[in-house]
Amino acid sequence: MAFSNIKGHDKVIERLKGFLRENRLAGAYLFAGPKGIGKALMALEFAKAINCEKGSPDPCDSCVSCVRIDKNAHPDVHIIDPQDPEIKIEYIRQLQKEINLKPYEARKKIFIIPAAEQLNSASASCLLKTLEEPAPNSVIILVTDKPASLLKTIISRCQIIKFSAILPGYLERLLNTDYRLEPQAAHFLAYFCEGRLGHALLWKDSDILVAKNAIIDSALSPKASSGDYALAIEKLSPVSGANSRNRLEQERGALRSYFNILASWFRDIYLLKAGIPSGGLINLDRKDELRRVAGKVKFSDIENALQQISSSLLCIEQNVNTRLLLTHLRWAIRST
Repeated sequence: MAFSNIKGHDKVIERLKGFLRENRLAGAYLFAGPKGIGKALMALEFAKAINCEKGSPDPCDSCVSCVRIDKNAHPDVHIIDPQDPEIKIEYIRQLQKEINLKPYEARKKIFIIPAAEQLNSASASCLLKTLEEPAPNSVIILVTDKPASLLKTIISRCQIIKFSAILPGYLERLLNTDYRLEPQAAHFLAYFCEGRLGHALLWKDSDILVAKNAIIDSALSPKASSGDYALAIEKLSPVSGANSRNRLEQERGALRSYFNILASWFRDIYLLKAGIPSGGLINLDRKDELRRVAGKVKFSDIENALQQISSSLLCIEQNVNTRLLLTHLRWAIRST
């Protein structure tokens, strides 16, 4: 995949190409922006462009260097991807050993840290020492959706590249034309994922409309049983937990999606009640039902439901009993 195949980040691509054309590469970059919008993918493409044997600012995808990077088999391109919840100092010490060595075959050695916010205090301090004395033949690329969690001294030593989410309308067209999603699913994913292509693609091979409507129905219907709600959440687990490293995180991922789908329902009701055009609805496939509900409820009812959902999302991280949490939430929502 060359730069030209990365959609929605034209300004970032032109900036990175400019560094290459003018031969003014920095020793470290910070790719910062929302999760799931392609920052890590861009880091790999940048690594390919830096070392492409054809010398073009746009990686050719066909030379030995580009092919090896695509296969994660290049001896001079290193991705720090620990299996632990945090990046321990051992990983950064290994980086220090490698960074001052001459490249085996590339123009530059590249070190990519895809989740830089996972640096603990010891590893962050260790990395800072490396950034203070950059190796001339190496480039470090930090990638994060939480730049505020990094040491300010680390940020100050990086060239900051800011990423933004894709506009939902553009993402909808992209999902429909490039990824062949049917129109209703493309619309839902574009708006539900808030313009984050990576998040949308996690769901593209699932029957997302069936799954999200089961979530909404199980939470709102007074006839729905606990088994109905459990089955609805189960539909989310294989998708939202696809990249999770443990069972707990998989469950939390499914619950986050569950609550966010419910929030999207009440958000749509609020917008319709406020007179906002329906084109921006997340659940556009249930537009008529949303209009009927919007005509019956009060703004205070909607705000109360959204507050309950927001509180439930916070409770996920505090190991609150899942069954009690969902029972309370369904009771609170149905009473609005």
